[in-house]
This record gives sequence, structure tokens and C-alpha cells, in this order.
Amino acid sequence: MAKQPHLLVADGDIHDLALLPGDPDRVDRIAAQCDDVEVLAENREYRVVNATYDGRPLTLCSTGIGSPSAAVAVEELSRVGVETFIRPGTTGALQEGIEIGDMVVATAAAKDEGTTKRYEAVTVPAVADHEVLAALVDAAEEESAHVGPIATDDAFYAETDEYVTNWEEAGLLAVEMEAAAIFTLARRKGLRAGAICTVDGNLVEGTQKGETDDEELPAKARDNVERMIGIALEAAATL
Repeated sequence: MAKQPHLLVADGDIHDLALLPGDPDRVDRIAAQCDDVEVLAENREYRVVNATYDGRPLTLCSTGIGSPSAAVAVEELSRVGVETFIRPGTTGALQEGIEIGDMVVATAAAKDEGTTKRYEAVTVPAVADHEVLAALVDAAEEESAHVGPIATDDAFYAETDEYVTNWEEAGLLAVEMEAAAIFTLARRKGLRAGAICTVDGNLVEGTQKGETDDEELPAKARDNVERMIGIALEAAATL
């Protein structure tokens, strides 16, 4: 099989489980907690690395921002052998009391983005795989992670007060930009997917990333990204 056009990997290059952070630099942060690190490809927003964690071979692949590029990653990775996807990312909280640096494990994602509409009706749910979800919840037990449904949105600067209120009233825990596409494509292909995210702001309490200092993420969120990565890797090692 020829190399995939965006990820530049071919069948046999990668492992059956992939972690999908958005930020390419986060691939390096995950790799720093792993062994046997091998850079496979770098193209556009995609950085692809093989590694092992606690003896478990895995692939790391950044997806950039949003569902369209995340869908490209899932499509191409699934064609060359990935069967399980875990998204370790960041998210904005939608419920009072969820603090910056908290962890959210997603059970499902509201499809407030455009990518999945090209695959199926909006009434079809975007849900996490039970085995991946259980592994993430177990690995995050000591962190007292929030577990429940989230929203996936593809218009960061169009998240109006009305949108936020509707998500809050629906009981959604947080909003991010990739999980619905990852969950949807994995389900349609008979594969597994889950997501764990670190909270980088609370929209209902009026805090957003980039507002506290010169960094994209608040300091507490930056610190807890490392813990989230550890949880994702611990979960991956059991799958």
C-alpha cells in the first residue's frame, strides 16, 4: 500500500493504538514519557511518532485544530492498521465548579461541528467506546475526573453566550473541537475511541485560555497536561 497522502505513513509503519493530541508539540511531550521513540513523519499539522509505554507499542499523531483535520487523521490511520484511538486534549468547562486543570473523560460528544454531517445524520450519537472509556476512568481514578458528555464545536470564535447557555443547560461538561469526529469515524469503522481532556478555562465562569498570561494555557492547565498524558498512557497500556 502506498503512503497515506497527509500523514505520509504506510501499512506496517505504525501500531494498532494511537494517541491523537491536537498540538504537534504535545506529541513530543507524550513521547518524553515513553521509550523507543521513533519519528516517522511530519507534514502540515501532523507529527507521527512510534513509541512504547510500559512495554505497550503505540503511535502518536497530532491532528491540528478541529474536526476536519482530526477526521483526516482517523481515516488515514485506520487504513494502515490503527484500531484504537485516544484523544488527550484540552477543553473549556461548561459547568460551574469545574476548575482549570481538572480532567474530563468524555462519554459522548454533541456534534456541533460540520464534519460528521458529511458522514451521517445529526441524530446518530457520537459516543466513546466502552472499553476505552472504562480504561480512562480507571486510570484517572485518583484524579477524580469529571465523567460525562461534552460538546464538539468547530467555530471557536463563534461560541456565543447562547451556545454556552444551551450546552450548560443540557448538562454537557465541556466543549472542545475534535472528539465528535474521532468517535463517529471510529464507530462507523468498527474501531474504538475515547477522549480525556484537561480543562483550560470555564466558559460559564468567564475564563478562557490565553487570558491569564502570555501562554496559550493557564499555568495550572499546563502543569496538569502532564498528568493527563500519564493517564492516557496508563489507559493505553491496558488496551
